[in-house]
Amino acid sequence: MTTFSNHSRIWRSAFFATGPVAAAAVLGNLATTPNLVPWYAHLAKPAFNPPNWLFAPVWTTLYVLMAFAFWRILQMRLTTPGRRAAIWTFLAQLALNAAWPWLFFAGHDPRTGFFEIVVQFVAVLAALMEFRRLDRLAGWCLVPLAFWVGFATILNLAIWRLNGG
Repeated sequence: MTTFSNHSRIWRSAFFATGPVAAAAVLGNLATTPNLVPWYAHLAKPAFNPPNWLFAPVWTTLYVLMAFAFWRILQMRLTTPGRRAAIWTFLAQLALNAAWPWLFFAGHDPRTGFFEIVVQFVAVLAALMEFRRLDRLAGWCLVPLAFWVGFATILNLAIWRLNGG
């Protein structure tokens, strides 16, 4: 009975970890893909702008790491101190992650995208710290996300400034 219960908990946690992360990925893609050409293609971009083909593998890796980290936190006992705060902080950064493409790409608004991604970056750092307190590996899994969102913040600012910001 215990083995079935443990397996059930693992699969339930996996579902609840991957579902929101996959939803954020799909929502972001729905806003991004139709706006790559012609809108994004015609924007002035800085020399450090990565090629478009790089974004898909990077984001796929980041989403897998996010889901794994979130799964580790969800595996913890409900009564674990800090677990609830870590979950809500993670979900907040994930919601900001899903919103940014709608502001920047779908809204054709690098200015608003910049202000949102600054908040997103802070939320990612907060989630990383919350996860790290509970589970070092879960925290480490969010480090690449923090670096990428930090880079994306600088890139967003440069695009905004180069295009009349």
